[in-house]
Amino acid sequence: MTPDSPLVETCRPSPNHGERLKPLDALVLHYTGMPTGEAALDLLCSPAAQVSCHYLVWEDGRIWQLVEESRRAWHAGKSFWAGETDMNSRSIGMEIVNPGHDGGLPPFPDAQINAVSALCRDICARRGIKPERVLAHSDIAPARKTDPGEVFPWERLAGIGHWIAPQPILHGPVHDLGAKGPAVADLQVMLASYGYGVETSGVYDDATRIVVAAFQRHFRPEWVDGVADISTIETLRRLLEGLDPPAAS
Repeated sequence: MTPDSPLVETCRPSPNHGERLKPLDALVLHYTGMPTGEAALDLLCSPAAQVSCHYLVWEDGRIWQLVEESRRAWHAGKSFWAGETDMNSRSIGMEIVNPGHDGGLPPFPDAQINAVSALCRDICARRGIKPERVLAHSDIAPARKTDPGEVFPWERLAGIGHWIAPQPILHGPVHDLGAKGPAVADLQVMLASYGYGVETSGVYDDATRIVVAAFQRHFRPEWVDGVADISTIETLRRLLEGLDPPAAS
């Protein structure tokens, strides 16, 4: 196995991969969510586990490659983004060693984040991945996943991933469970326009709350509660304003 990135220190081939069925145009970040990186590596390389990723980034910044970028690694699971349900085919998966929420969600060391940033920059430059397609696992599977979590410093990937400073948290009207009407529908339209899997029902249901929490976890991590307050809505609006307009058909 030949590394795809010059930043790779070691290759540890995983048998868990297949043929890509769609064009590659996204990058998905995860935390390993296990007590140790060694345990995560064993799982990612176990044929019985049926999971894998392309890259594993250790706490000290070492980068290992497990699956070639040309192959479809099995990291996303049941997922959705911008109309696509096979995100394994569309993406490169990067696992970041961290025990996750079950392990107290400790901060990511500087050496590790520096390595993640450098690897993301390298991958996106070589593969032409747009900033808004650098995603959290929780973005594409909000009902199942919370990684890489609200302590992951997305702001340090600004320019690689899509990012603006979140709007201040202020007192004011909010949308929460049970709310109905055009304002809720407008919020759902904005979330869906960004890429999230949410129906435009005009009802603030459990599914909408889960998606709002996923958005907050990535873009407004100071307060993650699934309640669409002024800060959440304005941060989303400004992110949408920063997107390139769709190409003319």
